Amino acid sequence: MAIWQFLCIVGVGFVILEMFTPSMFFLNFALASFITAGASIYLTNKFMLVLIFFVLSFLSFAFLRPVILRKNTKETETGIESKYIGKIAKVIDDVSEFKGVISIYDERWEARSEDKSVIPAGCEVKIVRNESLVMYVTKIEQ
Repeated sequence: MAIWQFLCIVGVGFVILEMFTPSMFFLNFALASFITAGASIYLTNKFMLVLIFFVLSFLSFAFLRPVILRKNTKETETGIESKYIGKIAKVIDDVSEFKGVISIYDERWEARSEDKSVIPAGCEVKIVRNESLVMYVTKIEQ
């Protein structure tokens, strides 16, 4: 097996790992593997190929990864975020870090305390974030 074939197989392995852990971590190594595979056609010195792989991996981490992550983490506003996040709700059942119920817009929502405190029924809370059908709230001091 030629070195360029080995590096291509390694690159494909990194792409597969990236699919299972979408963190833009293994993608950098895959890119470095494919470029090093191309360079291995012209270079036979294994030390130089290893050096090229590590330099490309470092450069990819330093410059490409932040650009890709910044582009992918731009928040798009969804219906729940625009309608509920930052709004005031009323506590129906005591809210703790494990259970609770709030009411907003005449709707009943499961709620959890963001700061892990217990918020008694009748208090007003501010919705900080949501995860699926659970709203995370903080108590409004009056």
